[in-house]
Amino acid sequence: MQVTETAAAGLKREYRVVVPATDLEAKVNARLDDLKGRVQLRGFRPGKVPVAHLKRLYGKSAMAEVIEAAVREANSKIVTERGLKLATEPKIVLPPEEGAVEGIIAGKADLAYTVEMEIVPPIALADFKTIKLERLTATVEDAELDKALQTIAEQSRPFNDSADAPARQGDRITLSFQGTIDGAPFEGGSGDDVALVLGSGQFIPGFEEQLLGIKAGDSRTVNVKFPENYRVSALAGKDAVFSVSAKKVEAPGSVTIDDDFAKTLGLESLAKLRDAVRERIEREHAAASRQKIKRALLDQLDVRHKFDPPPTLVEEEFNNVWSAIENDLKQQGRTFADEGTDEEKARQEYRAIAERRVRLGLVLAEIGEKNNIKVTDEQLTQAIVAQARMMPGQEQQVWDYYRNNPAALAAVRAPLFEDKVVDFLLELADVTEKQVLREELFKEEED
Repeated sequence: MQVTETAAAGLKREYRVVVPATDLEAKVNARLDDLKGRVQLRGFRPGKVPVAHLKRLYGKSAMAEVIEAAVREANSKIVTERGLKLATEPKIVLPPEEGAVEGIIAGKADLAYTVEMEIVPPIALADFKTIKLERLTATVEDAELDKALQTIAEQSRPFNDSADAPARQGDRITLSFQGTIDGAPFEGGSGDDVALVLGSGQFIPGFEEQLLGIKAGDSRTVNVKFPENYRVSALAGKDAVFSVSAKKVEAPGSVTIDDDFAKTLGLESLAKLRDAVRERIEREHAAASRQKIKRALLDQLDVRHKFDPPPTLVEEEFNNVWSAIENDLKQQGRTFADEGTDEEKARQEYRAIAERRVRLGLVLAEIGEKNNIKVTDEQLTQAIVAQARMMPGQEQQVWDYYRNNPAALAAVRAPLFEDKVVDFLLELADVTEKQVLREELFKEEED
């Protein structure tokens, strides 16, 4: 086997590989000789089939297997001997001449091909002990707890039949409706026995306001215009007419937040309910705190690790991001101009985001490899079980999906690995805690 480097530019490498036809022939004969002891052919005793006869029957398939193995071996040798780390799968370029491949398979020509590789650059990891971070924490105040309890109470409040009373803000109407645009019904424009609380903002602007004062048994015509940024682009900005019939009007009842209310939610007392709600809010605080410090950590890693990431990986990431952006704009019926930019500027911004994501992904992978950080089979199984539990009755289908889909399994493994590396880095970094109000903890930072 002869390997010659033919090109090296940036992270691109190209090699010409030549495997003599005599080497291929020897390996084919070895395969056929091994096959001779196992194959049974009519007219021949076991183990006595001539190799020449086997070659006529299985020669081409054996040669194809040998060629495939030779390519794998050569590529592995190139990577190992040169200490390369591949960013993508090698690209094999076979001779373009007509009949060249057939000649190789027939054993009349050397296996000669070009392999193109894109590599990951060497990454010099920073001293993570020099990273300084703030972990924001927020205490659950009584006012926040009381507000959460009030929200639960409002969501659980009973509604009582209003008889012939006109509907007021806060009342619940059970209605049926049929919508048309330019006199024609449209998909999603009708419904039966739909419960709507007036003032909830559940329907498009202007719809609920026109139902104030309606009584059970009444019908009304509601004229509205879909918002310009409506999620269904085909309806965005369109005028619509709805024929609405009210079947029932109910007024909200009062709820007293006490032990009896707690028992309707399956808890022993109001104290137990408060404890449960406090624990939920504390988990929300912890998740927000974790997200903020993780973002700050990634920012620090980005500052400390500047290198050109593999172009192919960046292009793949950019295409994924850009496709999502275009789909979102299309569904909202918006343009880049509506976002205060143009397509060229947006492309530049999202390409920079793609480069950052790829670079950080490579840095995290390098940290994990250097420090033997791995996701165990048990941790992966627990994550899949958690996903399966979210789909009652379909647990086996979920399990089979991940078991038979390596890409989906990798998508579960990736965030687990990232979190383990982040935990490792937070142990090394200089982290101080800062007490803040809830508003600051949940404040979205502008990029």
